[in-house]
Amino acid sequence: MDERISNIKPTDLRGILNYVPRFLGQTFIVSLDGSIIESDNLPNIFLDIAVLRSLQINVVIVHGIGKQLSRLANERSIEISNSDGSGPTDEATLNLAIRASSRASHQILEALTQSGLKCAITNSVRSKPIGVIKGIDYLRSGRVDRIDSDFLNHLIKEGIIPIVQPIGFDRNGHTLRINSDLLAIETAFAMKATKSIFLTENDGLEIGGEVVRQLPVEILESKLGELEGAALYSKAMHAVTGVKGGISRVHVLNGNIHDGLISEVFSNDGVGTLVYSNEYRQIRRATRSDLARIYNLTSGSVEKEELAHRNIASIEKDIENFHLYEIDGNLVGCVLISYFDRNPGIAEINALFVQSTHQQQGIGTRLVNFACEAIKESGARQALALSTQSFRFFEDICGFKEANVDALPEARRKAYISEKRNSKILVKEL
Repeated sequence: MDERISNIKPTDLRGILNYVPRFLGQTFIVSLDGSIIESDNLPNIFLDIAVLRSLQINVVIVHGIGKQLSRLANERSIEISNSDGSGPTDEATLNLAIRASSRASHQILEALTQSGLKCAITNSVRSKPIGVIKGIDYLRSGRVDRIDSDFLNHLIKEGIIPIVQPIGFDRNGHTLRINSDLLAIETAFAMKATKSIFLTENDGLEIGGEVVRQLPVEILESKLGELEGAALYSKAMHAVTGVKGGISRVHVLNGNIHDGLISEVFSNDGVGTLVYSNEYRQIRRATRSDLARIYNLTSGSVEKEELAHRNIASIEKDIENFHLYEIDGNLVGCVLISYFDRNPGIAEINALFVQSTHQQQGIGTRLVNFACEAIKESGARQALALSTQSFRFFEDICGFKEANVDALPEARRKAYISEKRNSKILVKEL
């Protein structure tokens, strides 16, 4: 079992409670690869699910059977036609798939029961044959025709976690094998789920040999050709389908990470890959309701003398000129633009701060660029920044140049002298 955890501790109720109002009553689809069902970490996953349920988050479990199917085939010396349901499924493979699905569902049922959770294996998937595509007969492989969401919602209402197998039945009751990644996304569509979460043996989606923690769906879609044949190609492809189809977030993470599910759901950075649409990140103007959040965000940096001291009253005075960088509705960075009535041609970038867990991700640069554009739109042609510890960032990354005290407007010059912080003075022509 992998003992890695994210920066947020599952016991940190303050971190968790930040998300609870947004997730209350929502539905998450948790998809378990066959390998994860046999992982030593499975009981911990279900403890995480118990936490979700206690917070009134609805959960539907979808599972795969790849590992179980391959093992049965080896035990019986049967050559299977396809392992994941995306290719042709012959009769022999279908019979093994039914047995493998029964075994996997029972393992889930047993582990959930041991965790004190009520659950039920369902026959909620109506399917239809894939048929013949480009001359290839897919035999007993199927696609989703309909998910009985009313049935699943009824179980959830009764406090029962539905278990959805990668086996479907057509209108005539004939059995078909369904790819579990496809099934998870189709179930999410039918249940109007806000999250679809894939638990795998991999740490997340890799691009260029590195796991990417946050992926805009447009970027992932453009990279699908490069990922074809990779271990998580199916999940990448279905993640694109899911997000473009209206699922707010699709997560891909390692199911062997202790507390991984909780850490992924209740933190900004998570432990796997998050695929999202454009609204995931945004810079917006602050409002009075953000006062406490800004103060709490920046207070630690004030203590380290990275930022000048600002109390709640001073933040409130400048609130309309604060701009906030949010990820999934959570504040991770801010910047203040200060204008000078007697010197309209210049404006100052103040209170630039990025939460430590999100540094080195280009967020500070985006905030500075945003501020420079806002200053330019106001009619000013010069941006000013004062920094004691981040002046190299302004010079090397943002294109500012060091200047002397004469570059400051008169009122700002007096304040600079009285502060006695000896900040570097940096200027950028716009």
